[in-house]
Amino acid sequence: MLVLHGGTIIDGTGTDPVTGSALRVDGERIAGFGAAEGAVNLDVDGLTVLPGLIDLHAHLGLVDFGEAGMPPALIAAAAFENLGLCLEAGFTTVRELGGLDGGMVQALRQGAVRGPRLLPSGPLLCQSGGHGDLGPSYLSHGHDVPSIPGLIQRSQVCDGADEVRRAARMAFRHGATQLKMCVSGGVVSHNDAMEDTQFSVAEMRAAVEEARARGTYVTAHAHNADAIRMGLEAGIECFEHATYLTEEVAAQVAAAGAALDFTVSICELLRDQAAEWGVPETGLPKLEGAAKAAGESLLMAREHGILVGSGSDLLGRAQNRRGLEIAHRAGLVGAMAAIVTATSSNARILRLDDELGTLRAGKRADVIAVSGDPLAEPELFDDPSRVVLVIQDGRIVKDTLNLATP
Repeated sequence: MLVLHGGTIIDGTGTDPVTGSALRVDGERIAGFGAAEGAVNLDVDGLTVLPGLIDLHAHLGLVDFGEAGMPPALIAAAAFENLGLCLEAGFTTVRELGGLDGGMVQALRQGAVRGPRLLPSGPLLCQSGGHGDLGPSYLSHGHDVPSIPGLIQRSQVCDGADEVRRAARMAFRHGATQLKMCVSGGVVSHNDAMEDTQFSVAEMRAAVEEARARGTYVTAHAHNADAIRMGLEAGIECFEHATYLTEEVAAQVAAAGAALDFTVSICELLRDQAAEWGVPETGLPKLEGAAKAAGESLLMAREHGILVGSGSDLLGRAQNRRGLEIAHRAGLVGAMAAIVTATSSNARILRLDDELGTLRAGKRADVIAVSGDPLAEPELFDDPSRVVLVIQDGRIVKDTLNLATP
């Protein structure tokens, strides 16, 4: 048993921090609060203890933007590095939205790779000429989409309900725990605009039916309100980005009980890292005003009582800015609300809130400790060195202060 004592506890529910208590971990679970005889005591005095962070929008395997022909071994090595960096930043659970497949989940479970709990979507489903169908327009689609069974498949082009249905079934065959569709244009697309809608309602509904048949859901890349409206009609339960939300559609999202996973900070990172990440020049004008619009849409969603999520949407190699979204979010809604979103709200969207997201007895022992007060200094989440302790499923996977040393 482990006992973390002497620190300040922020439990992920939004209640005030608690000092002078101790958190008990027994095996893979949180056992409760208070001291325990015979336990390994970790003195976290001066530190803040929180639930393991959750990233709802990751692309850990999309490491080859701007590097056509990257060898599979290098793709794997870079993906392994990104997985390790997740833990270093305190993210113990990640929803993978286009890239790594179930093979990586097996590697993580067997301890062959160090990384977070991974919930893969398999390839993102896209239409011909839509977001995700990358490469020069004069060549057939799919030519530059890395597909390495057991490791990565970036996207799957499918047109018509039958092709969508087959693509969905194949994604589940490769280990997907939920599906992702692209129902609007995007920033890194060559031949569409963020205002475009993609896939028909019938095509979206085919994916929804396949997901529901397996007890899971579809989340959709959707920058504009029309795409979200169509997705709601098809039964999609979560939407990524929601950059250009409207009051009318926000009310529809709230009425449907759907969730919106905002990715505000990536708008600025894409602009700053465009050359390094291989963002096409056609994408740069799309970023003008996107961060501001995304922030305004986030506030609108909160006003409508919508369940709001938090994702990083990082690309490329050495993904070490995963906590930036929390820091950025704090400037919009306050530090506590940003922390709640990255913990308990994200767990609710994953349908894992009975297991993750708060420091409660019986839940999985995903716990982190950070140096300093994240309510006063939320930018510390953007500095992995400030995350000094990471416990995942009751195992210490990072301990830079040697807190567990007798």
